[in-house]
Amino acid sequence: MRTPLAKKEDYESDRRWYEVDATGQVLGRLATHIATALMGKDRPDYTPHVDTGAFVVVTNAGKIRLTGKKRSEKVYQSFSGYPGGLREVTADEMLEKHPERLISEAVRRMLPKNKLGRQMIRRLRVFRGEEHPHGNHQPEPLEI
Repeated sequence: MRTPLAKKEDYESDRRWYEVDATGQVLGRLATHIATALMGKDRPDYTPHVDTGAFVVVTNAGKIRLTGKKRSEKVYQSFSGYPGGLREVTADEMLEKHPERLISEAVRRMLPKNKLGRQMIRRLRVFRGEEHPHGNHQPEPLEI
């Protein structure tokens, strides 16, 4: 018996496209479904060392939902590298200014922390509103 392993060449040209409407969805639960599709773990031929995932288009990022007190208490930090360069932004501020970053950060942190994870996050497209320019790919709805 041999275990069939996926090859990179088999997936480069034949990637699936999924579309997700984030209206009323809880951030973390939505991010796990998106990360699973980006990694390709929803496929029967998933191979950990090969990028077998799909493209995911998320619309209505501004209508995402956070549970509990996360809107006011969850803090995103970034450090510039300079003394005093620590920046802190609450989830509520980020949701108002850049809701796309809120979703992409949640998904990015669920992906592998290596070259493969950086390839996967490039296939995530997040949009604040309803419209997106990827309609010609005919994305199918992602089961959530």
